[in-house]
Amino acid sequence: MEKEIKILGEKDTRSGFGAGLLEAGKSNPDVVALCADLTGSLKMDAFKEEFPNRFFQVGIAEANMISMAAGMTIGGKIPFTGTFANFSTGRVYDQIRQSVAYSQKNVKICASHAGLTLGEDGATHQILEDIGMMRMMPNMTVIVPCDYNQTKLATEAIAKMEGAVYLRFGRPKVPIFTTEDANFVIGKADKIFDGKDVSIIACGHLVYKAIEAAQQLLKEGIDAEVINMHTIKPLDKQAILDSVRKTGCVVTAEEHMMNGGLGDAVAQVLSRNFPAPHEYVAVNDTFGESGKPNELMTKYGIDTPNIIEAARKVIGRKSE
Repeated sequence: MEKEIKILGEKDTRSGFGAGLLEAGKSNPDVVALCADLTGSLKMDAFKEEFPNRFFQVGIAEANMISMAAGMTIGGKIPFTGTFANFSTGRVYDQIRQSVAYSQKNVKICASHAGLTLGEDGATHQILEDIGMMRMMPNMTVIVPCDYNQTKLATEAIAKMEGAVYLRFGRPKVPIFTTEDANFVIGKADKIFDGKDVSIIACGHLVYKAIEAAQQLLKEGIDAEVINMHTIKPLDKQAILDSVRKTGCVVTAEEHMMNGGLGDAVAQVLSRNFPAPHEYVAVNDTFGESGKPNELMTKYGIDTPNIIEAARKVIGRKSE
């Protein structure tokens, strides 16, 4: 079975957020946007220009931004907050916990420049713990889309749902392989390739790496199933179980720490329902460093060859 996919171009996922935010604003006059002095980096310029009275530049005051957003929901607004992922979570965890999640406020926390692919800004900005922090938070939906089109669709979708959301996306240009009219459903995984030998479940930038890995593995006679798990919470448990019951083993791939992210979420499902060999492709308990995004992904073990190696290893474990 051939594993082919059409590449529609290349663009950063943060631009997908900007485009989706503009469309959400056009569709609903209650959508407002707040930014912590990073309007250009978050691609929020178009919304600002179209709806100047619904855009709030709060400056470098992220905690205040989250508190303002929580307050705006009381008046029926749907606030989207924008800053880097490190400042969207680590710097404002208390405000998110108390004012948004505990208080069940309809705030959309939109986080760019996540993970190692932030690149040259270095370890202080390359947060790798944020998915874990947010998925442990009660009343919080966590979404990590894979490309420009899916990020745009995800941004529009969260404007229509009630409840707090953490939407994570990135800085570098990545291949676009989902269509602009795809059916994006929060909490419903997308199967990219069918396969019978190993399941590869990925999110964010690692989805395309998983596609590349599956194509290379096929040349070795290994038929990999690839699943885009864009929603980490609520997790599509049925998609995981249906796939791993068929293949008997799984590799998870994410631009995040091994602890607390997609891999751990999948492991919890399997341990409770269908224990199976599982290999993680993720950053192994270390901070990043300044460097080129692709070089960092290679150095820290979250590149296409690492997924291929993990697939070979986990298939071997099936027969142990």
